[in-house]
Amino acid sequence: MAAQVRLNALCGHFFIRPFGRGNRAGWQAISASFLAGEASMKAVVFKEIGQPLAVEEVLDLRPGAGEVILKVHRCGICGSDLHMTEPGGITAACNSVLGHEISGEVIELGSGANGLKIGDRVAALPLKGCGQCDACKAGEPSWCAQGLNFLGGGYAQFARAGAAECLVLSQELSFSDGALVEPLAVALHGIRMAGDLRGKTVTVIGCGPIGLAAVFWSSRLGAAKVQVIEGNSVRADMARTMGAGSLYLPSGQRAEGEAGPELADIVVECVGKPGLLQASLGDVRNRGTVISLGFCMAPEQFVAAAAGSREVTIKFPVLYTLTDYRDVLAVLDRGDVEPRTMITKTVGLSSMPTAFEALRKPSTDCKVMFDPWLA
Repeated sequence: MAAQVRLNALCGHFFIRPFGRGNRAGWQAISASFLAGEASMKAVVFKEIGQPLAVEEVLDLRPGAGEVILKVHRCGICGSDLHMTEPGGITAACNSVLGHEISGEVIELGSGANGLKIGDRVAALPLKGCGQCDACKAGEPSWCAQGLNFLGGGYAQFARAGAAECLVLSQELSFSDGALVEPLAVALHGIRMAGDLRGKTVTVIGCGPIGLAAVFWSSRLGAAKVQVIEGNSVRADMARTMGAGSLYLPSGQRAEGEAGPELADIVVECVGKPGLLQASLGDVRNRGTVISLGFCMAPEQFVAAAAGSREVTIKFPVLYTLTDYRDVLAVLDRGDVEPRTMITKTVGLSSMPTAFEALRKPSTDCKVMFDPWLA
């Protein structure tokens, strides 16, 4: 076998990997065609920390067994991609093609890619399981016994996906809707870990896309009261659209004597900055639950006794299941499409590096979509 192009687990590292020995001729042939610009596609590549993303020609993809190739129509820019291209914590590999909020069209089927056909419009989990272990059979490829196979690669014109991890979009849903499924599934998975919300008070800290999605699910899963802590007025207005009942500024922005939210049964931290886990403990009731959806990638410190002395439970959700994806699609299909309001911009190839960097600073933008077929 000459070579295989794939996206590495977790960081979506784009690389050419030789298999077997004595394949020098095949390797040279592939390298020559790549350098000559044959069988290539355009992608937005993370070069290294401190440099902006770069639009480059990269080697085209081929599906493996049980895989499909998608023509990417939309990919959302996720905060985790911003974090992974900054120093400290988990850092993406150089020359990575990131992007995991993927929606596209099936254009090629690998062997054993059952259940899909050319032309299907899909939302794709950026994961591929072995399909044989108990976790995969239960629709939980993120817990595959063979390890996490994170495909990503959505900041490109084409991407690989597991056929079993692609869900077909109804005609009522757009590709932008399809790209919203991933962040909505992240929040749904986390909110479900809090247990039964009926009659409970929920406080959501931070109203980026994940926080807004947490508000959306909290209000639809029976919470009696949904409070939001957010300092950006545009995002606070979006939170109202998602179902928030009470809005509060962060403690550092409140006027002297200005009230904060009442203690909540469930606090959902959606910012992912050091110190906010400790702050969340001050907003939760005794024996309450803190859900850490912010996915902080930097070292975090908190006083364990502040939680333990009050029997506060802290949970750390990660990713989602196929059931989460299906349930998100079902809710969007029935017309609950308020999450569309979080999409503030769609950018093409040439604008993507600038748009990506702009999201590192406070902004009125929320969910920015990437369309690799726009100039």
